[in-house]
Amino acid sequence: MPLQRRLDHLAWPEVRQAAQRHGSTVVWPWGSVEQHGPHLPLATDGLFAERILDAVLEGVAEDLPVWRLPLQAIGFSPEHLGFAGTLSLPPELLIQTVCSVGEQLAACGFERLVLFNAHGGQIALLQTAARELRVRAPMLGVLPCFLWSGIEGIAERLPEAERHGGLHAALAETSLMLHLESALVGGQRPRDGQLTPPPPAGWSLEGAAPTAWLMGDLSISGVVGDAGGADPRLGGELCDALVQGWRQRFENLLVSDWPPGRVLPSTPSPECG
Repeated sequence: MPLQRRLDHLAWPEVRQAAQRHGSTVVWPWGSVEQHGPHLPLATDGLFAERILDAVLEGVAEDLPVWRLPLQAIGFSPEHLGFAGTLSLPPELLIQTVCSVGEQLAACGFERLVLFNAHGGQIALLQTAARELRVRAPMLGVLPCFLWSGIEGIAERLPEAERHGGLHAALAETSLMLHLESALVGGQRPRDGQLTPPPPAGWSLEGAAPTAWLMGDLSISGVVGDAGGADPRLGGELCDALVQGWRQRFENLLVSDWPPGRVLPSTPSPECG
């Protein structure tokens, strides 16, 4: 991706200038270091967040004011503890991290912070952190996003069972990793985490009436779903859909004044630089 899209590759006068642009937006990719079955790497979520975001920003018009931060690699993954290699930070530490970084970006004069998250287990945590940051820095628009959420072209490429039951290291994630970094994919294709008995009517693992599940409740392998049909062609199709969908979302955002309610300072804060 172009060097100038990396905020940490700029010198401080360039950062100050970037922050002063109308609609200036910083994107912070979030992953996790957690087990993804016996066939996918611990860094799966972070790799997805970075690769998709870089592809998105590479295609965004050069005159649009958007830059990215380095990946936040370790996140909130307590549901996977007990599987070797999983690392999880305390929720209060991550909330404080989001607030500290966000407040400093706001002090520079940046108008928006997008939390670009690829780990489903920290969706709610980052939403909470985003709301807390808005209270502390009302001039900053904060948008917590999930990589797989609401993108057209994803659901229709997956069988019904995987749409609802392929929650972790299953068909979609394995296929995407085969497309992006096949050398990191092991030979096993587990089918695990099938619910027996199934949840009662109106209840589910995730969705409208979720439960606080732990991986040990569901799976021996660390997989929830069926990775058996994974292939790089499907992964390529999923990748294209994600990149196209997020590129359109970012382009729409960057030419808008969304989100509402921001109290913008009249001049950049002297605290930056």
